[in-house]
Amino acid sequence: MTTCQMNTPPEMDMKEETRHFNTQLAIIGSGIAGFAASIFAVNRKIATAQIGNTGALAYTTGYLDLLGKQDDEQAAIADPWRALEELRKNQPNHPLSRIPTADIHNGFDEFTAFFGEYGLAYSRPGANNITALTPVGTLKQTLCVPATMAAGPRAFAAQKPCIIVDFIGLKGFSGRQVVANLHDRWPDLGTERIAFPDMDHGEIYPEVMARALEVPATREKLAAALKGAAGQAKVIGLPAILGMHRPDHVRAELERLTSLEIFEIPTMPPSVPGIRLRELFEQVLPHKGVTLIPQQKVTALTFAAEGATLSLSDSYGPIRIHTQAVILATGRFLSGGLEAHPDEIREQLLGLPVTQPADRTLWYRDRYTDRRGHAIHRAGIAIDHAFRPLARDRRPYNERLFTAGIILAHQDWIRSRSGAGIAIATAYRAVAEVERFLIAQA
Repeated sequence: MTTCQMNTPPEMDMKEETRHFNTQLAIIGSGIAGFAASIFAVNRKIATAQIGNTGALAYTTGYLDLLGKQDDEQAAIADPWRALEELRKNQPNHPLSRIPTADIHNGFDEFTAFFGEYGLAYSRPGANNITALTPVGTLKQTLCVPATMAAGPRAFAAQKPCIIVDFIGLKGFSGRQVVANLHDRWPDLGTERIAFPDMDHGEIYPEVMARALEVPATREKLAAALKGAAGQAKVIGLPAILGMHRPDHVRAELERLTSLEIFEIPTMPPSVPGIRLRELFEQVLPHKGVTLIPQQKVTALTFAAEGATLSLSDSYGPIRIHTQAVILATGRFLSGGLEAHPDEIREQLLGLPVTQPADRTLWYRDRYTDRRGHAIHRAGIAIDHAFRPLARDRRPYNERLFTAGIILAHQDWIRSRSGAGIAIATAYRAVAEVERFLIAQA
């Protein structure tokens, strides 16, 4: 009997080699909190690695809210700093209540300054909120806006005649809707619909339009169309399409070509402002020294006396990151930091205890629009004074583990319009605590 043996290609016999990285800080999560933590860490000369899926960033409007509403009130907040003092009295466990006002202000200053270095300037945090436009033409309070959007709030405050321009074939943004919702509060507001240069057939998309406007010839064609649409108005509002990588330059060029004041309005997500942030982070942070591993998920995190180890894999094989400290900034349900199961809400990586209602029946109130909100939106991870997550015995899970972002408990960021504020401020505080820990360990 003859035995036939198949030769195995040499590459199939080779075991994938594990790649090892050593760093001082590993950040798990690639939302605003994760990237803010990387910025703060790099500025403090902390060697940093960051891992996570950045998809959720595309859902941001580009506005940086601090505190826009009190949970139980309808009125918008004009002075977020005074509102923070009330928050500390009424909700002492809220993440923002645990951070000094000066640290919150410094965190916003440092975060927005970073963008300005790379052609995506932001307004700096002021004494009051800015009244900004939403994609559907309602108004919201926010602390900082991209420079490409800043002329809109100014024009609204001054009640300047303005034309909102939308485009044939563009879904998810309607100039007529914006005008209809704002007409009572902005009488000299009108709208025009035009064709986008070289895209006058079928459906068009904001991301494609934004990249097209990075070409000078496209800007010149659009400028001619905008001058015709403006009529007697000197201010033009557009959906957020003013370029992807240098939006400040694109806006300045269009204003030069048209002699008009131009501003952007966020579109429905996924939106260009969010994609801008994601691409800026992914392009700039590696040049700042961050070991960035995007679009990957940490599968295991273990702690030992000498440090912590993160395990993950990519298309090239297994990766191990050895670090002295970890910041968990994995977000909530959309980003996968928390998972809702039939019996409870769980933290997916370490099984950290989640502060939550005692029973699933208490997650939601009977009416979706109940002004008191829903208890599930306040679920999250409890922390100590140093922003370390607590284990079931109410002691820190590990001295090397810190937490930031909306995974934290005792806050409803959607109702209070405070998502970016929580992300930035808690990242600032977590990195400060990491720095203290590393100095003590040295």
